[in-house]
Amino acid sequence: MEFVISHLAKSYGKHQVLTDVDYTFEEGKIYGLIGRNGAGKTTLFNCLNSDIETNGGRFFFKDGEKEIAVNSSDIGYVLSTPTVPDFMTGREFIKFFMDIHSDGIKDPMTIDEYMDYVMIPEDTKDRLMKDYSHGTRNKMQMIVNLIAKPKLMLLDEPLTSLDVVVAEEMKDIFRKQKDGRVLIFSTHLLDIALDLCDEIILLNHGKLEKVDKSNLDNEDFKIKIIEALKDADNS
Repeated sequence: MEFVISHLAKSYGKHQVLTDVDYTFEEGKIYGLIGRNGAGKTTLFNCLNSDIETNGGRFFFKDGEKEIAVNSSDIGYVLSTPTVPDFMTGREFIKFFMDIHSDGIKDPMTIDEYMDYVMIPEDTKDRLMKDYSHGTRNKMQMIVNLIAKPKLMLLDEPLTSLDVVVAEEMKDIFRKQKDGRVLIFSTHLLDIALDLCDEIILLNHGKLEKVDKSNLDNEDFKIKIIEALKDADNS
């Protein structure tokens, strides 16, 4: 399976954010989407998640020569600022999500198995999520995606503001989830992308460009990428 973005464009008035996004993503890989803040990474994700309308282009799954339309259930979106219901405990939230999606969940684990998988401490499971740390709230977002098993996961700077230990735990979870699906991980930090991702793509002037990781040992090439990131920030 592949996920294909074909000539996607998005503008706000006269400001063109995405000019011609064209790329094919293969399942089983984590793609690092790099670009400085303001380059359009979140705009791209919001277009793919159908939160905002595009001005042109399309996106779809492809199985061999067959094109498959994207449904809302095919996409999981992990935000940099976690959004979870503060009035629920972690355990209540998972039960609620599993109950309302019971018809579509395949081979579900138990609530405790999901929470243990993302390393939620035992004494945290029955606390209100308003008291959860940023990292634990982020893990609760991930549990929803573990349950739903979307074909495409959009990870919008999910390691922002996490301490080193939790960030490493989250990276491990992402690596375990890439089989059979496409993960696109946005970040403005090249080192994180190099550590986590199988392929790196640069969003620069509204277009996507593949970055050859083998060239990053070359200092001149590294400077070129850094300059492109600066350009993206100012575009």
